[in-house]
Amino acid sequence: MAVAAAQKNREMFAIKKSYSIENGYPSRRRSLVDDARFETLVVKQNKQSVLEEARARANDSGLDSEYLQDGVHIGNDDNSPTVEDGTYQDETKNGQLADADIGDAAKFDEDYTLTEEEVILQNAASESHEAEQAIQQAAFLLRMRDGMGSLARILKTIDNYKGCVQHLETRPSQMTGVQFDALVKVSMSRINLLQLIRSLRQSTAFAGVNLVSENNISSKTPWFPCHASDLDNCNHLMTKYEPELDMNHPGFADKVYRERRKEIAEIAFAYKYGDPIPHITYTETENATWHRVFKTVLDLMDKHACSEYIAAFGKLVAAKIFVPHQIPQLEDVSNFLRKHTGFTVRPAAGLLTSRDFLASLAFRVFQSTQYVRHATRPFHTPEPDCIHELLGHIPLLADPSFAQFSQEIGLASLGASDTEIEKLSTVYWFTVEFGLCKENQELKAYGAALLSSTSELLHAISDKPELRPFEPASTAVQPYQDQDVQPIYYVAESLEDAKEKFRRWVSTMSRPFEVRFNPHTERVEVLDSVDKLETLIGQLNTEMLHLTNAVKKLKGSHFE
Repeated sequence: MAVAAAQKNREMFAIKKSYSIENGYPSRRRSLVDDARFETLVVKQNKQSVLEEARARANDSGLDSEYLQDGVHIGNDDNSPTVEDGTYQDETKNGQLADADIGDAAKFDEDYTLTEEEVILQNAASESHEAEQAIQQAAFLLRMRDGMGSLARILKTIDNYKGCVQHLETRPSQMTGVQFDALVKVSMSRINLLQLIRSLRQSTAFAGVNLVSENNISSKTPWFPCHASDLDNCNHLMTKYEPELDMNHPGFADKVYRERRKEIAEIAFAYKYGDPIPHITYTETENATWHRVFKTVLDLMDKHACSEYIAAFGKLVAAKIFVPHQIPQLEDVSNFLRKHTGFTVRPAAGLLTSRDFLASLAFRVFQSTQYVRHATRPFHTPEPDCIHELLGHIPLLADPSFAQFSQEIGLASLGASDTEIEKLSTVYWFTVEFGLCKENQELKAYGAALLSSTSELLHAISDKPELRPFEPASTAVQPYQDQDVQPIYYVAESLEDAKEKFRRWVSTMSRPFEVRFNPHTERVEVLDSVDKLETLIGQLNTEMLHLTNAVKKLKGSHFE
């Protein structure tokens, strides 16, 4: 299915409610992996509901779709024809597909299996008469049982449905009982495309008819944003460990605190791409909480933080972004980051789903809360607050190398499967949140949860937890909890070593396409065509030319 159709119909499979107790989410847990698993469950339930609704509509319109299901691919799993007896009334005695009545969706007498791709296309076409006649591009992979003689029938059928063949290629098939595979790219109206799919799938000449999407992204590939403005659609929250829901939350009995949290959350919900980040006038109590944590971080930083964190922290202090007695405004922080690493900050109402949060990093956007932890527990919080974001994450996002690492994690998440999102979330947990590394044979912290939480940091450097060497493959499947300090931490030989190991691990992911962030257009591009690769190679050659010239000039000045 074309990407446009899949994106346009994203809301069909989107999670439409916040994750909360009412929706079955356990309120006391806050785990990125659990978030991803719960997200998978809700998406599956919503998707099944949508497909059932589509089946009902198809039945109402006269199309017998008794076997509507959440299909994995077009065609049967055993590569057999859909029609059980192997024949179909629309095939002529000469073996050619007869002209079809394009407008008559009730023409098929046999039961027909609607797949997810066809549901998306059918919904897009059903919006209006203009939507039906809108031109759609698509590609088919046809498994031909009878050899090259089937090509004539394919072209004849496409012509019958007033389609235009844009590309055609064949190759010998490696499947048993199939002689050739044919890739056919067509352009035709949506309504005709639906009829063509059904006609081809009913022919005994083909062992399978797979619909291949443009841009190498199928309708089953999870939707992902392609520009920072698309993050307006990525705001699904995890309402867990909330002061109004969890009796163990320090703000549960504090009505004033709960109202304050609600007030700040509404500000974040109203935020849209391009808006200035709203100014929060923090109370005396909130600034006092910041001061207590800030002072403690200063006391422990030189001895226990990695050198990159210390250097960036110093820049924030020098720029007067970090001051002891006042919580920084996100707008000021965002402007600072933009100048140093190209990162910006976006206000968030609470803990986002793992997929949405990681996707933001791909655009060098960090989602930050603006509320403050409860004053009775200043040195440890099981939920993200602005003190955690500012003192834990922001300094390293001002470091160019670590900012690049964070973006690579985000890019790896785009279009990843639910299982891979779980693994990426776990790696993020044990690195960006709770990571330790070695510097001159000494243990240093670079994880934001360690650097913004005194109790967690002191626990991590004690002899109580288990320290393991960081290896992404094993780290990605390690269970963890978030109700108390961590029993296990992963130690990298260095930050550079952690980044290199992560890059090698990401290369083994099953995502069938590669993406890159174009800094000029601020868009994510899918690298799935020769033209796109040639453009990228040209840009890289230009950069290499500049680098080569720079090296020559440096060498020349050195010998003068």
